[in-house]
Amino acid sequence: MRNFYFLLVLLCVTSCDRLSLSKNNTSQYLDTLVDFTSVDTYPSFKECDSLIDATKKQTCFRKTIHRKIGMELHQHTFTIVDSLNETVFVDLVIAKDGVINFKGIQASKLLKQQLPEFDSLVKSSVDQLDKVYPAIKRGIPVTTKYQLPIKIQLKN
Repeated sequence: MRNFYFLLVLLCVTSCDRLSLSKNNTSQYLDTLVDFTSVDTYPSFKECDSLIDATKKQTCFRKTIHRKIGMELHQHTFTIVDSLNETVFVDLVIAKDGVINFKGIQASKLLKQQLPEFDSLVKSSVDQLDKVYPAIKRGIPVTTKYQLPIKIQLKN
């Protein structure tokens, strides 16, 4: 009789999972790692949106934004003392609603001395850009940051 109670207590203490010979592991793998340095779909202007290839769409976006800012800057006349041949970097943020915001410009002291109004001209050029389709990450519009190089070649 003691052996019967001992066996009954032993069965109650051990779990049924431990006695089961086959376990069905039904848990699903959930991909929680997100690469924040890239997007699935790049932002695009209306004329670039019909392109399917991601590389071509990104190239079209960059060329279009360079062309539009360049056209605005070509409308102005600059007077300088010394010749300039530099590359400046324009920091832009494209919001998830498609608005392009000017965040700053990285230029040399020489350029800032000879063209003090250059920052405001670039800012006004960026403000005149059309609204774009935002970048997409996992099906969700996201805010992206771009740094566009602009080559400045002026001769006195």
